Amino acid sequence: MLRMGKLTDYGIVLMSYLAANRDVQHSAHTIAEAVKVPLPTVRKVLKSLSHGGLLKSERGVMGGYSLNNSPDKISVAEIITAIEGPIALTECVSDESHCEQETHCAVQTNWTRINNAVFHALDEVKLADMLAPQNEAGTSPIKFYSSVTKMSTATIQDGEFHD
Repeated sequence: MLRMGKLTDYGIVLMSYLAANRDVQHSAHTIAEAVKVPLPTVRKVLKSLSHGGLLKSERGVMGGYSLNNSPDKISVAEIITAIEGPIALTECVSDESHCEQETHCAVQTNWTRINNAVFHALDEVKLADMLAPQNEAGTSPIKFYSSVTKMSTATIQDGEFHD
């Protein structure tokens, strides 16, 4: 089973809250109360998001956290990468691979293609999309488009999609 960690899930929740409330900076305490996540966890996630370049943080009485970019420019892939590191479904597609089978593995190329497809799908979903409500028919505003030709030449380096 593939599953994001709980901190990454919280990271998307925190980023969504900040995107929906962009008019002011928010303290970690205010964010924790608003999203009902324990303050130590919020602080840890905010630190990762700040180090990942997704948040601005300012100290002082009027300080706090705010998005470093508009919600339509921040992808879910960037949020995941900021908290968990580069997206890698298997060890052989990771930058730090230690697989003994790597030199003669017959499926490594296919795992790379699959990993690229997952990364690309997550990169297409923007933070702004996460804020959009479902329509009356119950369908999500998030759409995925087949890009087979684009994916055949795509690579991921340091958790970033390059075509």
